Amino acid sequence: MSDPALLPNDEANTQAQFRARHALLKRLADVVSLPASRINAFERAVVGDLLVEMLSLATSEDRRRVAQRLAVLSEIPNALARMLLRDEPDIAGLLIEHCASLTDADLAACARDTDREHRLIMAERRGISEVVTETVMSFGEADVIAAVLKNRNARLGQAAIEGVVSLSRHNVELCEHLLRRPELRPSAAYVMFWWCGAEDRRTILQRFAVSREVMQEVSEDIFALAADEGWQDPLSRKALQFIERRQRNRAAIERSPYGGLEQAVAAASEIGLNREIAAEISYLSGVKPLTGAKILGDVGGEPLAILCKATGLSKADLAGLWRSMKRPEVTANGDVAPAWERVQVTYDMLAVDRAQTVLRYWNWSLSSALTPALLRAIRDGEDEMQNEYSPSERAAMMALADNFGR
Repeated sequence: MSDPALLPNDEANTQAQFRARHALLKRLADVVSLPASRINAFERAVVGDLLVEMLSLATSEDRRRVAQRLAVLSEIPNALARMLLRDEPDIAGLLIEHCASLTDADLAACARDTDREHRLIMAERRGISEVVTETVMSFGEADVIAAVLKNRNARLGQAAIEGVVSLSRHNVELCEHLLRRPELRPSAAYVMFWWCGAEDRRTILQRFAVSREVMQEVSEDIFALAADEGWQDPLSRKALQFIERRQRNRAAIERSPYGGLEQAVAAASEIGLNREIAAEISYLSGVKPLTGAKILGDVGGEPLAILCKATGLSKADLAGLWRSMKRPEVTANGDVAPAWERVQVTYDMLAVDRAQTVLRYWNWSLSSALTPALLRAIRDGEDEMQNEYSPSERAAMMALADNFGR
C-alpha cells in the first residue's frame, strides 16, 4: 500500500522529510477521534474518506501510527476500518486485538478477505462471537483452530464444534483443546473417543460418561405402559432401551448356544475370538455386531473395558477376552503391558451405569443410524453431505470412516 514511486530504502527518508504529511495524518486521526458532541457521523465519515486516500499511498509506519491511534476509539469510519483490517498483519493486528468497536461483520469479512496470519491474530481476540469463530475456523487451518479453542473468551456454536470434531479425526492434536471447551457435548466426545489418545480417552470418560439415573427416575412407570402396549411403538421402545438399567439381551441369551455371556467369553478365551463368537458376544451384550466389531477391533483396548463393565462381566472375564484377542499382558521384561494396564484402569474407574451410557450411545450411533445413504457417504467420503444427517448419523460417519476404506 506504499507509494510505488518510493524505493525500499526511501521509506525512512520519506518519514524524515515529509513532516507536513505526518502532522496532517495525526491531526485527521485526532479529528476522527473526537466525541460525538464535537463531530457528527457525516463529518467523521468525510474525514475518514480523506484518511483512506492518504493512507493508501502512505508508508507502513504512517499506517501503523494511525491504526494505533484509532484502535482505542468507540467508533471508526467503516471505510477506514475496512482498509486497515486488510493491511499487513502487524498493522491490522492493532485493530483486531484492541479495537472494541469492530462488529462481527467487520471481523468475519476480514477473516474471509485476508490470510492465515490475520485469522491467527483474530483467533486470539478477546470475546469473539460464535459468528466470527465459525468463519475463522472454516478454513480448516489447524493452528488457527487450536488458537480459537485455547481462547477462553471465544464463544463457539455447535456447528463450529461439530466441524472441529470432524477435523480432529485427522488432526488429533485438536482433541486435547476440544476437550477443554465448555461447549463440547457428550455426543461429540463419545465419537471423538475412537481416535483420541489414551490421556484424552481418560478425560472423556471422567467428564462425559454421565449417569442415566434422572432419566430412569422420571420414566420408571413408562416401562409398564410400554409393556402393556406390547412394545409396539418403535420410538418409545428405542428411547427406553437407552434408558433402562439392564444391558444384556435376554432374548439373545435364550437363543444362544453358549447359554450366556460369561460362557461365550469363556469359549473365546479357550479357542480364540472368531467372527461367530464375536457376533454372539455382541448380541448377548445388547449391541449390534457392527458395534461389537468396532469395540473388539479397537487398538487401544479401552472400549473392551467399557463393554465388560456395562454388561456386568468380571475382571477375570475381561482378562479372558483380552487373551482371546492375543493381546499382550506383559512386556518382554515382565512388566504389565501399558495397554493392558490402561484397560484395567478404565474398567476400575467407571461405574456400571456410566459405562452403559457410553456403550449405548455407541450402539445407537454406530448401528441404528447406518442407513444405506449413510454407508454410501462413508465409503465415498462425502463429508459435505453430513448436514443432511442427524447427530447420531454424523457420529457414525466419522467413527466408521476408517472401517470403510477412507
